[in-house]
Amino acid sequence: MKTRLFHVLFFILALCAVPAWAQQTGSIAGRVTTTDGDAAESVSVGVQGQPLGGITDGEGRYYINSVPAGTYTVVVSFVGLKPAQQQVTVEAGQRAKVDFRLAESTAELQEVIVQGARTNKFNRSNSVDVAKMPLKNLENPQVYATVGKELLTEQVVFSVEDATRNVPGLQKMWDATGRGGDGGAFYASRGFVVSSQLRNGVAGNVTNTIDAVNLEKLEVIKGPSATLYGSALTSYGGLLNRVTKKPFETFGGEVSVSGGSYGFHRVSADVNTPLNAAKTLAFRLNTAYNYEDNFQNVGYAGYAKNLAIAPSLQFSPTDRLTINLDAEIYRGSNIGKQLIYFNYRENTQYLGFSRADEAPLDYRQSYQGPGLTQDSRSTNLFAQVRYRISPSFTSTTYLTSSRSYSQGKGPYFYLISNTRYALDSLEAANPQAGIPPGFARRPGVHHLDRADQSTQNSHSDTYEVQQLFNGDFQLGGLRNRVVLGLDFLRIDSGLDFFGGTIDMVPVGVAGYDYRTFNGAAVDAAYAAAAPPHYPVTTKVNTYSAFASDVLNLTDQLSVLAAVRVDRYDNNGGLVYFPVESYKQTAVSPKFGLVYQPVKDRVALFANYQNSFRNLNTTYQDAGNQPRITTPERANQVEAGVKLDAAGGRVSATVSYYDIRVQNILRTLTATTSAQDGSQWSRGAELNLTANPLPGLNLVGGFAYNYSLVVDTNEDLNGRRPATASSPYLANAWVSYRQPEGRLKGLGAGIGGNYASDNKILNSVSQGVFTLPAYTVLTASIFYDQSKFRVSAKVDNLTDQKYWLGYTTLTPQKLRSIVGSVAYKF
Repeated sequence: MKTRLFHVLFFILALCAVPAWAQQTGSIAGRVTTTDGDAAESVSVGVQGQPLGGITDGEGRYYINSVPAGTYTVVVSFVGLKPAQQQVTVEAGQRAKVDFRLAESTAELQEVIVQGARTNKFNRSNSVDVAKMPLKNLENPQVYATVGKELLTEQVVFSVEDATRNVPGLQKMWDATGRGGDGGAFYASRGFVVSSQLRNGVAGNVTNTIDAVNLEKLEVIKGPSATLYGSALTSYGGLLNRVTKKPFETFGGEVSVSGGSYGFHRVSADVNTPLNAAKTLAFRLNTAYNYEDNFQNVGYAGYAKNLAIAPSLQFSPTDRLTINLDAEIYRGSNIGKQLIYFNYRENTQYLGFSRADEAPLDYRQSYQGPGLTQDSRSTNLFAQVRYRISPSFTSTTYLTSSRSYSQGKGPYFYLISNTRYALDSLEAANPQAGIPPGFARRPGVHHLDRADQSTQNSHSDTYEVQQLFNGDFQLGGLRNRVVLGLDFLRIDSGLDFFGGTIDMVPVGVAGYDYRTFNGAAVDAAYAAAAPPHYPVTTKVNTYSAFASDVLNLTDQLSVLAAVRVDRYDNNGGLVYFPVESYKQTAVSPKFGLVYQPVKDRVALFANYQNSFRNLNTTYQDAGNQPRITTPERANQVEAGVKLDAAGGRVSATVSYYDIRVQNILRTLTATTSAQDGSQWSRGAELNLTANPLPGLNLVGGFAYNYSLVVDTNEDLNGRRPATASSPYLANAWVSYRQPEGRLKGLGAGIGGNYASDNKILNSVSQGVFTLPAYTVLTASIFYDQSKFRVSAKVDNLTDQKYWLGYTTLTPQKLRSIVGSVAYKF
């Protein structure tokens, strides 16, 4: 009932935010395209004789607000395009529409041929969300990477998970499981685990596979970022922010059909339409349906199907006010991918091997049967109310409601060594006897434990209200760009996990029937003996205030200072066991410096960033005295250079970072602990996009990370954390699209990802277990015209066997082929 009431109030508040006062200004809006009808992004649009203007977005649209009533000349210009101008009359409270169709120009830059939207079409040079203010990449002392829809279209990518392949230093560790509350994909960034929990800068968690049908761009922000985003939805390694498509003023869209290997089929649509004659109200719907079998024993023991529906409504009753209402509705059903764990008492010496490619497992064999099905749902509602208070100040209000839900089975597995099997048998027969003298260890693995962790009516609800005030003004002759924010975040968990081991089966036995681990068998096991439950029922409120200022000391030198204060209020509950309620306050500062020796071309930057984590526990210290944990903290120092050269045809970021985590809780004895552990993580990253020749585009990245746990128990001290992923990562994509002539729009691309060895076990007690290095290649071919697009891709071109893992090993999909046909209107 409370949830329904919140949803009702959510939309009433958004709609009631329309002011009733008269306006003395109007606005100018329109769309800029090239001669072939493609959108022209990053084109400058100005009002002659007035300090007003804008930049076109990814759809070629621009908006100029707060224009005094009168007649003006609107001018558009871009390197490589002939400037154009039109006269327009602006009336108070009205929006004047001016569209431009620009011709290519060789007078200014002979080698530039504008295609699609711009020369370096994969580069996004500015962002509204990263700094919570409009800021160019060169002006931002923080490192982030952006993956736009243009690159995803060329690569024939359908999910956010696959989009992350284009982000330097980001490695997927765990596929989405769909479990309510924690079932989204997990990644490693700068040695720490991150997941996608933000959408347009505010809460928007999805726990199953996230479809890319509604994705305008993916922004991956690096390093501790609690100052602007808080700690509940981010990690020390950074965050993933999904920027969604927005409604616009004209009718248009696209429908597509795709199909390929392993039973894959997909249908999607993107439809936009204005809803009134004044075009102040527009509606857009993005939707997609996917189905795919597991590559192991195709069509029998695994599948995933997902439906995504994302409607959005934009209302601009005046030139100052814009209201956006939108939703994400995801429905999924799947049989989980094969997650293989290691018993905490297992050792690689017992296993007889220490690498995934040496394991006695059949890469194409699924060790489970049908019926181990899980249903998952995510429903996210959003509202944004933006009001321009004056030419220098803007107010933005966000309201979000996110709910994830799951019910069903979650199969998983344990590798059991012959030694561990024998020891467990001895302990079961006589728990007090211990290991007998002369016990012979027998390296090797002949058994696999098969287990289930189901969820039952499991849900996690997140509510957020955020108020921003943005200013861009002169003070003492210096330019200030300011954001002041208030934020309320509530996370309400009602998760119910239950299950246990179902059976043990041999491995390496030809013809063995592994389908006996199925839905009926699990139901029968639970009917015979009720399984243990592991509830997570907590309610946490976080009240926050933050401020950030980018101050231009000169035209080339700027400094950033920001601070956040969080009041963390945990109401207690259960996390498997009772958790007491408690409150904590944390302060998170941030500083940055940018110097541009070549204005708008080269930027030298440095930053200090901070984040924290509330540990939510008590412990006994070395003197057996009770203690309450203080927040764990991470501090980052980073420096580097950003480049935007050759008229925007080359964009690059090179950086070095050093992150130190303090106040890590570590074990001293079976009953005592100390909160003085630490972790170091440092490394370097390169991110590059380029357009060296007409039609030729490059995307690439490289990352090195050195992580170490220090001041901890001897089992882990001085070792790389098992969750830090591969220390060396690289990504690349090279494509060519014919820019002119009879074959204009015909193109092809090839690229891939490299990851070095990944230690998913790394301790004295368990030894070291490695997922081998891999290089996975992808290629695509496409023919893109104004009314249609035909494309195809091959994933894992060389049929590489490789594994991902988050202290687990999971075999990944072998070579697959997908074709797609789209109609545009």
